[in-house]
Amino acid sequence: MAYRINLASDLRHRAVIRRMAQGCEKDALGQYPVEPERVATVWCSVTPQTGSLLSGRPAETQLSRTTHKVTIRYRKGITADMWLEIEGETYDILYILDPYLRHETLELFCEVRANGSTERV
Repeated sequence: MAYRINLASDLRHRAVIRRMAQGCEKDALGQYPVEPERVATVWCSVTPQTGSLLSGRPAETQLSRTTHKVTIRYRKGITADMWLEIEGETYDILYILDPYLRHETLELFCEVRANGSTERV
């Protein structure tokens, strides 16, 4: 079983973990809007995993799908409906792995969100 001796040297990127949450104040329609909320700011490492290029789309556009493994220190409450913002890129969390169930690190397998998109792909 592989064991990391110095995790701190691998975690060299700052990531903001966000989720959608209900706002505190009512809007003009008298409803509580759903807004992005910061869950935490953590140090992480980012490792590219796979990439694919989807072509043959209308108007000769191409769509790329790139997945990454983001490693953070163990933290309770991280779910797949959250996303990460790292150095201007948005990463949607696809699934979460706690290696060896040791509660030391979390591996977040993510997909890069299309530039400027606010919707999950």
